[in-house]
Amino acid sequence: MSAAIMERAGAVMANTYKRQPLVITRGQGWQVWDDAGRCHADFVAGIAVCNLGHSHPALARVVAAQAATLWHVSNLYYTVPQIELAEWLTGHSFADKAFFCNSGAEANEAAIKIARKFFKDNGQPGRYGIIAMERSFHGRTMATLSATGQDKVRKGFDPVLEGFSFVPFNDAKALAETIGPDTCAVLMEPIQGEGGVRCPDPDYLAKVRELCDRTGTLLIFDEIQTGIGRTGTLFAHEHFNVTPDIMTLAKALANGLPIGAMLATDRVATAFGPGAHATTFGGTPIVTATALEVLKILTEGGAMDQGRETGVYFKKALMALKAKHRCILDVRGLGLLLGVKLAGDAAPVVDACRAKGFLINAVQDKILRFAPPLIIPARAIDDLIACLDEELEAIDKMCI
Repeated sequence: MSAAIMERAGAVMANTYKRQPLVITRGQGWQVWDDAGRCHADFVAGIAVCNLGHSHPALARVVAAQAATLWHVSNLYYTVPQIELAEWLTGHSFADKAFFCNSGAEANEAAIKIARKFFKDNGQPGRYGIIAMERSFHGRTMATLSATGQDKVRKGFDPVLEGFSFVPFNDAKALAETIGPDTCAVLMEPIQGEGGVRCPDPDYLAKVRELCDRTGTLLIFDEIQTGIGRTGTLFAHEHFNVTPDIMTLAKALANGLPIGAMLATDRVATAFGPGAHATTFGGTPIVTATALEVLKILTEGGAMDQGRETGVYFKKALMALKAKHRCILDVRGLGLLLGVKLAGDAAPVVDACRAKGFLINAVQDKILRFAPPLIIPARAIDDLIACLDEELEAIDKMCI
């Protein structure tokens, strides 16, 4: 059946994804099933999206209740679920105002626009440059791929938008040398996800904040992958006691329903007045009601605490693998956003794990990335570690 379904997809769908040969038909908790009825442990979670797992009963109830009440009326009017979500997010973060959209790329578009407009509104129209990080990933729209520090993402879309420059991640000296009178913002992920699960040095984000304060530059944290409990805290920047002026969220915010958010301080938010920015579907009642329930379950139901504890357990197990296998060069990450850098190509390991019922993925060719639901049990981690242990033996032999 899978081959027939994949053939149908090839006939009618744009070939923009390098999909794995798997047709998923059902999910429950940390597991998914394919069209042959085979169960797989999901260590991808929709790419760090389904933090509460699949088909969560409380979320299903919220979706059904809201769908039976009000679906969509546009942002020409007020809706209570949207206001309640904004109240929750601003009440649990540095921010004062929220703008809702449909995706992470849209949230970053909003952040780029508000940063540039902030300086134009304050009499500095020439201050529009944005410094991003090498190996960063901020989206695939024209503005966000222009802000992405990976040539493979930008390839074929020249000319990209002007005003973006890049410095190495974790290099405060390079950033200090690059910030100039035309710089309006520094845009960065606190932990690079697509860039290889790369964590900052303990004092790096504080140095970035100090540089921004000293030069009057806005600091934007892209927490699209790292936010909503993924690293063990609600937002990854909390690990480093540093706050931005602007933050973007998406992915896990509604556990898979399409929503993005751009949060900002009052000082910055004044740049967005009526007509400055908009979206038809941003923050509909169904997605905002679901997102609010997600946040309550994470923080009040113990899911985030569980994920933090499980992340420690998982990383310890990966470190034990590293001690055993010479092909593992590094173990990275926080919470349940973890990466393993291999000496060789990671794709064969992904394929072998899938064949044995474990869904993982690879980034930057040689790095295995693990981002399971925060509710993943220890026994599933133990089973994956056993699978990896077996598969890495073959790679070890090639590293001799």
